[in-house]
This record gives sequence, structure tokens and C-alpha cells, in this order.
Amino acid sequence: MEPLPPVRLDEIRRAGELIRGTALRSPLLPVQADGATTVHCKLENLQPLGSFKIRGAMSSVAALEPEQLAAGLSTASAGNMARAVAWLARRHGIPATALIPDSAPAAKVEPLRALGAQVLRVPFERWWQALEDGGHPELAGAFLHPCASRPMIAGDGTIGLELVEELPDLAAVVVPFGGGGLSSGVACAVKALRPDIRVYAAEVEGAAPFAAALAAGRPVEIERHPSFVDGIGSAAVLPAMWPLASSVLDGSIVVSLEQVRAAMRLLASRARVVAEGAGAAALAAALTGKAGHGPLAAVVSGGNIDAGVFARIVGGDRA
Repeated sequence: MEPLPPVRLDEIRRAGELIRGTALRSPLLPVQADGATTVHCKLENLQPLGSFKIRGAMSSVAALEPEQLAAGLSTASAGNMARAVAWLARRHGIPATALIPDSAPAAKVEPLRALGAQVLRVPFERWWQALEDGGHPELAGAFLHPCASRPMIAGDGTIGLELVEELPDLAAVVVPFGGGGLSSGVACAVKALRPDIRVYAAEVEGAAPFAAALAAGRPVEIERHPSFVDGIGSAAVLPAMWPLASSVLDGSIVVSLEQVRAAMRLLASRARVVAEGAGAAALAAALTGKAGHGPLAAVVSGGNIDAGVFARIVGGDRA
């Protein structure tokens, strides 16, 4: 795949019009740990289907020609993007296929089958290759890349538009870094309107390819350690995403799994919010103080987590 240039503000605004009425303007909720700075949490876990992916998926479908759409939809996703694609396919009365890594949790796989999608489980390496290639021979229909496409990034960027409108004195935003589409999209929007606002990626120890790439000055392969934080963390930054992500993001804040657990407990106990590990990682990173001073926002990207795993984490166990 070719490297992606920055997405323009007019593209993001157009995506905002396309998704209006289906994707929610997610609420902002101030959350504060004991003695810590208040963080304004953008609750994308309250979106239809439980994650931010509905924004970019709708924007991507709107960019298709009618004959492309009629052939069906496919994607390569650990869960949330596949769920959005399956839902949109059912809405349009067309087939959907999802290529997923064999490590994907049941909580994110079973809803795909319930929505009528065909599920193809493959080893993580084959799944990752599909992301690098922008498709897979076994996938029929229009391939919607979960991060590396302009319509996807534009849809994700609508979160940034809302943050700037809702927090006029915003100083910094922390966004989970999976494939880089969400964090780059938010950064494109925010910096087009307010170049002074800092935008940081949030990553977890043992699965922080963006931090490693920043240190090396290029994408490098890392030793990835899978965990309950399944929505972010890969073995490397996609080459197509690296030029964009490295140019619009101000750095990466890497947190421990215990810090993510603490953020999940905080959201559950103080705000009665269910966040999956990836979503809570942004709050955990914001609470470290490494995003600097001033009003902070964190994107809680999703809430699709196995109920048993969530109960153990909130109860204090190490999931």
C-alpha cells in the first residue's frame, strides 16, 4: 500500500455530514483519580455497536460506487471494525466477510456471526499481512481497511472536530494507537483547527510499536506480548501509516497493564462506564502527566470486552 498523506479538514467535515444521524456525538465525561488532573473522557464506547469504528466504517461505505457496494463488504479486524462492517452490510442487504486473528476474544467474534457475517480465523501473521497488503485473496467484496484509508481516517477524525468544539481551551488529547487511523484522524482534525493542541498516542507495554518506531526513526518489528488489551498493540506500525502518524502525532505515552486495569476500575467505579482495555489505555496515559499541563481529553475508543474478563479486572484480579 502507498503511504497516506494527511487528511484534509474538508474531508473530515464531509465525513461528519455523512455519519450524522447514525453515529452519536459521543458525550464528554470529566474523570478524576485521587489527586490527579481531571481528564475529559470522550465516550466512544457508547456508540452503536460499542466503539468508534462506526464513524470510519460509515464514511468508507459512503465512498464506494454502487457496483462495489453490491458485491458485499469485507475487512480484516480483531473485532470492532468487523462488527461495524457486518452491521452495515446487513443494513444494505449484502454479504460481509471478516478476516480475524485467531487470538481474537469470543466477545468480539460471536456478534459477527449473529449479524450474519462470514468469519475467517487465521494466524496473526496472515491477518497482519492482509493489513499491509490492503486485502486478502479469500475476501470477497469491497475491502474496508480498518485504518489505512482516507475515508476511514476522515470518519475517525470527526471525533477531533467534536473535541475542539466542546473544549475550547483544550491543551492535549490522548488517543489509543492500534493501526494508527484513529489517532491520526483525530490529530488531522485537531491540528487543522488548533495547531497548538498536542495529540499523543496511547500504547501498552509489550505491544507499543509506535513508540519503538519513533525511537528508531522508522517502523521496526517488536516482540509483541498479547494481553487483555486486544484492541491495540501489534508487531509493527503499518508502512502506509507511518509517514502520516509520525508527522501529526506528538509522541507516544506507553502505560503498563496495571495502569490500564486501574483506569478501567476508575471508569467503572467513578463513572459507571464499561471500557475495554484499548479504550481505558488513553485515560491511563493521560493520568501519567506525560501529556503535559492544561485541559486534557482521552478517547475511550470502545467498550466491547468479555463480561467475565471485565468483572475480574474491576474486582481486582489480574485478567
